[in-house]
Amino acid sequence: MQLTKHAHACVTLTGGDGTLLIDPGTFTPDAAELIAAATAVLVTHEHFDHFDEAALAAELDRRPELLVHGPATVRERLGGRAVTVRAGDLLEVAGFQVAVHGERHALIHEDIPPVDNVGYLIGGRVFHPGDSYRVPEARVETLLLPTSGPWTKFGEAAEFVRAVRPARMIQVHELMLSELGQNSARMLLGEKGLTGLPLEILPAGESTDV
Repeated sequence: MQLTKHAHACVTLTGGDGTLLIDPGTFTPDAAELIAAATAVLVTHEHFDHFDEAALAAELDRRPELLVHGPATVRERLGGRAVTVRAGDLLEVAGFQVAVHGERHALIHEDIPPVDNVGYLIGGRVFHPGDSYRVPEARVETLLLPTSGPWTKFGEAAEFVRAVRPARMIQVHELMLSELGQNSARMLLGEKGLTGLPLEILPAGESTDV
């Protein structure tokens, strides 16, 4: 299958029976266009940088048959027009097998209650964790590794990679880092850093086979 990276945490996967879109949020400038082109949408959690509520609601008004999956809060905010998923669920979406992992967003601060957050393992190969370092109970070939945000910590990210032990990792959730910051993340967390595995930077709009 082919993965296309979009701004921040958003990616599309093709190679099944359609186009599977994950986490089109408001930090992704072309989220509405991506949603319009998608066969199905997976949302890891309700935060705006992963979930453009207005764009998804508008597309569901136009195309009620669009399949949207996410935690219960995503379903609620879309007026029931989404399928609730939980850890342990196995889905067939747009021709892809999808396994759901994890339960909660990573802790930002003890004063901020963590929201529900699920990770998606696509085709038994590509894992999108949303905003969590929860290790999936499955083998992962390609890990999409978040590197910026109020909850991210490079030390925890390194331990996450070591525990997951992917064959490959691609940087996502990077929009809060400058070019220097992204390259610093690649050095610290990459092949010559804490994980021994190259951390790939895939520019928005570019694709790779996974």
